[in-house]
Amino acid sequence: MSAPSAALHVLRGRPVLAWRCARPWLAISSAARGGGIGPRSWVLNATVMTDYDNPDPAAHVDEMAAELGLCGDGVGLLTAVDVRHEVTAVDGGVRASVTTGVGCPIWAAAREEAVTSWKPGTINAVCWSPVRLSEAALVNAVATVAEAKAQALIESGVAGTGTVTDATVVLCPTDGEAESYGGPRSRIGAGLARAVHAAVTAGLRVQNPRHGEAPDFA
Repeated sequence: MSAPSAALHVLRGRPVLAWRCARPWLAISSAARGGGIGPRSWVLNATVMTDYDNPDPAAHVDEMAAELGLCGDGVGLLTAVDVRHEVTAVDGGVRASVTTGVGCPIWAAAREEAVTSWKPGTINAVCWSPVRLSEAALVNAVATVAEAKAQALIESGVAGTGTVTDATVVLCPTDGEAESYGGPRSRIGAGLARAVHAAVTAGLRVQNPRHGEAPDFA
């Protein structure tokens, strides 16, 4: 089962990447819209304004999905990064599509008082496995994405393990024998780790990845 390719759209002056699935994929996600585990028919990674403060981002994603004619359950990720700076890496049949913004990186275990200021910054990862993963392997795969992302940040000289708004979605086919593991030394997890690491590393080289402050979604 081949992963769909992203299509670039512009809604109200801002770019949106949309993956439209011919049939549902099993997904795990931390996104505000479509989070959790279950079948998903589409994924959006949408650029929003830097001071985005919509009180209902899930409803906002649904509005965008409706404008694009996307049906069924899906996953929506939001970022202040211009999603045209998305980087895709493929390894071992796994595809990782990442938009990287690190306006204010944090150390995951830092005490709250150690975070003296906050600026928007988000690393969104949309990852596709070529084979079915068990639910346990999907959970494991999310951890693998986080580990690979943190490695890329540290190796690139970024003082942090991520940002406070990072979001991840890992998708796999709904049929076939399920892989039991998704860790960085498993069959699928190894490719996932390398693909995410490569995509984040490349994304960190983008100068001024944020979108210009053009008119936003109403």
